Amino acid sequence: MAHFTATKMELNLIKVYDTTLLSSSKVYQINGTLSRYLGDEGTIRHPQYLFAPLPNQKKKASFRLNRNKLMTRCYEVEGMVYEKPAVQDNSQQLQLF
Repeated sequence: MAHFTATKMELNLIKVYDTTLLSSSKVYQINGTLSRYLGDEGTIRHPQYLFAPLPNQKKKASFRLNRNKLMTRCYEVEGMVYEKPAVQDNSQQLQLF
C-alpha cells in the first residue's frame, strides 16, 4: 500500500507552470483526483505527461495530459509527498505455496 503524508490538514494548491519541475515524489491534484507523476512520453512538439491516481481515489486508471491541459488542470499539493511502498520480504510470497 502506498504511503503519503501531509503536514497540514487543508490542501494548499500550487499551480504547475513549469513541466520540468514535475516530480514522482510530489502529489498533484488534477480534476479533484490526487495523483502522482509517472513520466512523460510523446514528441518534443507534442509531449504527454503520465499520471496515476493515488490509492483510495475514485479514478483508478492512469491517464495522460497534454501540455495545455496540464497547465490548466494540474496543481501541486504543497506539503504532501508520495513515498513508494517499502519492499516486503519473501515470507508473504512463500505463504502462497
